[in-house]
Amino acid sequence: MKVKKIPMRTCLVSKEKFPKKELIRVVRTPEGEVVVDETGKVNGRGAYLKKDLEVFKKARVSKVLNRHLETEVPDNIYDELENLIK
Repeated sequence: MKVKKIPMRTCLVSKEKFPKKELIRVVRTPEGEVVVDETGKVNGRGAYLKKDLEVFKKARVSKVLNRHLETEVPDNIYDELENLIK
């Protein structure tokens, strides 16, 4: 029986590789809206972050999501990420 390949993704902040299911995806949709993608299937440019409060705080301070998604990420997205962990 063939072993199923697990998709790996890299966290933008920590640069560590994790299975896709262990990360949270933030997406800039084709309309320019930024959303947190819990399903991993929203259409658009995505960025992955490790499910860790410290990673979210570093992402907010360094504005790494703004650079990667090439748009301004509103503060409520960071608040939503922190609420997902709590």
